[in-house]
Amino acid sequence: MSTAEAVIGAGYGDEGKGLLTDALAARAIAAGETVVVLRCNGGAQAGHTVVTPEGLRHVFSHFGAGTLAGAASWLGPDFVANPALFVPELAALRRLGAAPRLLADPRAAVTTPCDMLVNQALEQARGAARHGSVGVGFGETIERGLFPEFRLSIGDLAEGRDGLRARLETIRRDWMPRRLAALGLAPDATLMALLQDDALIEAFCDDALAMLGALTLCPAAALPSGTRIFEGAQGLLLDAERGAFPHVTRSRTGLAGLLPVLRAAGITRLRVTYATRAYVTRHGAGPLAHALDGPPAPGVVDRTNRPHPFQGSLRFAPLDLDILRDAIRADLGDAPDWLTVEPGLAVTCLDQMDATIGVFVGGSESRLVREALPPAVAAHCGLKLRAVASGERRSRVQFHAAAALAA
Repeated sequence: MSTAEAVIGAGYGDEGKGLLTDALAARAIAAGETVVVLRCNGGAQAGHTVVTPEGLRHVFSHFGAGTLAGAASWLGPDFVANPALFVPELAALRRLGAAPRLLADPRAAVTTPCDMLVNQALEQARGAARHGSVGVGFGETIERGLFPEFRLSIGDLAEGRDGLRARLETIRRDWMPRRLAALGLAPDATLMALLQDDALIEAFCDDALAMLGALTLCPAAALPSGTRIFEGAQGLLLDAERGAFPHVTRSRTGLAGLLPVLRAAGITRLRVTYATRAYVTRHGAGPLAHALDGPPAPGVVDRTNRPHPFQGSLRFAPLDLDILRDAIRADLGDAPDWLTVEPGLAVTCLDQMDATIGVFVGGSESRLVREALPPAVAAHCGLKLRAVASGERRSRVQFHAAAALAA
């Protein structure tokens, strides 16, 4: 029976998926395993933070969060790569002394500058009714990819500069007017000047070809053996089909997003760790139950989620255990008969909280002693407690019994 690990966010993202992925990868590598971290949903809008034991810090967007521990990364067919963001991320990792190894399914989509410009213009036009986009063109890339004549994938980059120029020109000439009209968006002079700037196309070609040169094409069926860790992006409450539309991401954020790769790779057993902070965060517009005016405790620090021109500032709320339980239950309901799922829970950021922590159950708030929170949350969700994190480094992740996946 082929097996794998998965880390899935159970909230609105920012639950500590990067930390947990790094810790799992480091454990497996220390045991002599070869590790590949699989990115199967989301794209460059992810911000998974890892701090090494030596204090090196990186916010991952393309590469798996196990990279600094020595793991390889793989971008799946539903991942959305952004060359303009990939190139500086690769350079940043190399400055940290890393030698990233990257594989990618040739079907993975590629974001163009046009997608980013439309995304940003649209969010600005929405004003107070913004959806919460990061502004890096993720949703626009998926929308364009629905039309075969405008689709661009990592495999297409092998056509070289002339082929890329032709594809970008088609997108700019034929797709952009069509998309802007569908959105009812009248571009201003600045946007039109950028769209007509040939230097933008040349810069994209430079970045896209650099990205292609830094990876190896690899379909799911050819994934290397060893320990495989699926690193989810966003969280269950932002799922395209279960989140509060329109404040959702355009991807399946739980098991449903992993199933095509699991089947193609012949993986029939999956150990899933659902991650939550000891409180709830949301970066961007949309509903947030029991929203607070500020952080839930003076010790709450988030160096990654700074105020953002499109998403605004990070928002906070206490955990609602019923919402958490129901989201996880719904996700587990997506598991097919051919897949054996072993679910567990991880609670992160426990060190940031006061001696007692407020939670909601049945619509009423109560307070739990800090150390009692993780087992209480796991019990309410009907899950085994798999890990507790009391800091931002892997050494601060405490794994509970049977936390490592048996081969």
